[in-house]
Amino acid sequence: MNQTSTIAQKLPVMEMFYSIQGEGFHSGKPAIFVRLGGCDVGCHWCDVKESWNEKDHPYLSISEIIDEISQYPSKTIIVTGGEPLMYSLDDLTFELKQKGYQLHLETSGVYTMSGQWDWITFSPKKFKKPDQSIFAVASELKAIVVNKSDFKFAESFVNSLNDDCIQYLQPEWSKSEQMTAVIVEYIKAHPEWNISLQTHKYLNIP
Repeated sequence: MNQTSTIAQKLPVMEMFYSIQGEGFHSGKPAIFVRLGGCDVGCHWCDVKESWNEKDHPYLSISEIIDEISQYPSKTIIVTGGEPLMYSLDDLTFELKQKGYQLHLETSGVYTMSGQWDWITFSPKKFKKPDQSIFAVASELKAIVVNKSDFKFAESFVNSLNDDCIQYLQPEWSKSEQMTAVIVEYIKAHPEWNISLQTHKYLNIP
């Protein structure tokens, strides 16, 4: 479903906002979020299901996206979704790089990589296999834990990751009370893993 990338490319944008990254290695960092619409992975616990249908969201040009985000002081942009790699992100990231932005991507990795990135969060899902192109470039693996079977799922990717990729286990929010302590014990026994929490939800940061 990758689209032909041109300078006039338009992307379905669900929302753009300035907030604090709440998860993973860059937790606590102020960043501009660009959430693209469209996702066919279908996680039942997704907290932004309204992003799934790209036709529900306005298609904005790259220049319109840049105009919107230029009002914010941060130079870090997190492109998320939905599943942003449904679209070629080469031109968007090229133009943002020209403006001096640090670019982070959050993806399930199910589509071929595109774009220029300073940080890539790979969050695999059971519902659709990742494309092989994600493994060499992922900066962090963030596996969502709903139940104990997810530990085995997370471990299944370890041998494919590049040597610099940081490994995180994160409790799914609705299961955090049940699973956080279980994750802590797992990580203590498997110290190559780290815990990631949705700190923005604990702090009520939108």
